[in-house]
Parts: sequence; C-alpha cells; structure tokens
Amino acid sequence: MLSCKTIFISPLDWGMGHSTRCMPVIKELVKNNKVIIGVSDLNKFFFEEHFPTLQKINVPSYNIQYSKHLPVWLKVLFQYPKIKKVIAQENKLLEQIIKENNVDLIISDNRFGMYNKNVESIFMTHQLNVKSPFFLGLANKKNKEYIHKFDKVWVPDLENENVRLSGQLSDSKDIKIPVKYIGPQSALKDIELNSTDHEKFDYLILLSGVEPQRSILEEEILKKIKNSKKKIALVRGSKAEFNLINKNITIFDLAYGAELKKLILNADTIICRSGYSTLMDLYTLQKKKMILIPTPGQTEQEYLAYYWKEKFGAVVVLQKNTDQLKF
Repeated sequence: MLSCKTIFISPLDWGMGHSTRCMPVIKELVKNNKVIIGVSDLNKFFFEEHFPTLQKINVPSYNIQYSKHLPVWLKVLFQYPKIKKVIAQENKLLEQIIKENNVDLIISDNRFGMYNKNVESIFMTHQLNVKSPFFLGLANKKNKEYIHKFDKVWVPDLENENVRLSGQLSDSKDIKIPVKYIGPQSALKDIELNSTDHEKFDYLILLSGVEPQRSILEEEILKKIKNSKKKIALVRGSKAEFNLINKNITIFDLAYGAELKKLILNADTIICRSGYSTLMDLYTLQKKKMILIPTPGQTEQEYLAYYWKEKFGAVVVLQKNTDQLKF
C-alpha cells in the first residue's frame, strides 16, 4: 500500500473511459497520499465534479479526430505526427510538474509521455498488445518501446488468462518491466444506491466515444427506436441539441456514478460500444445480456466485441448492420 507520497496521475483523454477507470485508483490512493490529477479540456469537467478538492494541472490534449468514412486505425495513423508532438510536450511539462510539486510517483493511463527517469513511473493499460489490420509488427514494436520507458505496468484486468476481460490485449509475455494485474477498475463498483425500487427498462442504450461516430450510431439507433413500444433508456453521451418524442423512451444526455449504475442494474439488455471501460462496468455489475456495437475500424473494440461474444456470450452487431436490431 502506497502512503505519504505525492502522486501525479494523468489519464488519456481519448474518450472518457480512461478517466472513469482512474476513479477507483484515485479513491484508493487519496486515503494515504497527496494526489494531483493531470487533466485536459476534454476531461477536466469530469474530475472537477468527482474530485473537487484535489489539485489539478492542465496537460496537453491528444484531441484525436475520427472520420465518417476512414477506419479509425487509418485516421489515427495519419495523426501520428501530432500524437508524437503531444507526447514530447507532456514529457517536457512533466519535468516542470515534478519540480514544482515534489512528485514522488507518476501514474500514466495510456499517456506515453508521462514518464521521468528520476521518478518512479507506472504505465496503466490493458493494451500491452495492439490489434491492427496492417503494420501489426511495427505497431506493437512502437507500443512496447513507449511502455518500456516506464518502470512498471499496471494492467486493469485479471491475471488468470482463462478469465481475463481483455484477452490477448493484456498478454505480458514480451514486456521486460514488472507487470502487475490490478483487477478490473470500475467507477461504479463501490457506489451505494439509495434504494432498489427503480424504474425498469427493456433496453439501456449507452452511446459514447469520439465524434462523428457517436452521432452516426445515434442517428441509426433513433431510426429503430422512435416508434418502439419497448421501455428504453438512452444515454446519448452528448449535450448536443436533440429532439425525440416517444413516451416509452427516457433520454439522458450524460450519466455517471449512481445514476449510471442504477440504469445498468435495472435494464434487461445493454446496447453499447465495446470499449474496455464500459465492459469492465458491465462485468463488475454482473450484466449478462448485452449487444456490442464496436466503433467501425477501431480494431481494439472489434477484437473485444468478438472476444466477449466467445467468452461471455455477448451479441455483436456491426454498425453497418444496425437494421438487425429489433425493438
């Protein structure tokens, strides 16, 4: 157990999953340590809401952009020069943060530049291995080069490979630094609900991720549910303008914490992306009936969707085949 340290922790701001899974880690660390959170403009609101008293320091945003037409892996490849620049910027900024705050320990959730040779640096990730349709060897070589700049790895998954949630993604056989499996990290685990008397839903639809793919899926889903007689809760994952009139559908722009936990527990079937943090939430709350729609071209989500189909009985529907959904 860590104690009496000044810890700087900073999650990747590529979607909200990295931020939410850092919540239980921060809650544990703050019991006996001073914790400082590195935030960007994209996730600052989240940490201000959940940890209002903790010190926060602005760090560069990766600001990954998706495309309507190009697969995610190709769009990200085109943005690699920008990503590399951000990695260099955050690494330089970290030196200043360490000096000004006497940091004893660094925890980086998938931020490749958040390491320092003079301060113990831990990299938190479930992706020790990258899935890519092309340049797989090169992608994994580069991924491990960055990982090996750190002192240790924390993997938010189970060590027993027979029950792992992330499958091959968290296989550590080629990692040359110490690896610790810290178990699934869900922000919903220790949240207590006031009562068990909550509204029940046939379906809970959780929309998330980077634009424009979130909006594309939302548009397709709305076509299917607008005249549905089923009781449906829709969490949009956006505050953008929205209109839908159907008395059977309850709309939430955003949902976190107790509200999200309540919705998941009281829904018969969950429809969502196959992002790893969402899957950890469903595992933690022991949900069995789920329909996974991986973000097109996001190879990690595509792999996880079919892995969960094989391992946990999930149903997989590709975004281009949402006409298969029946409400």
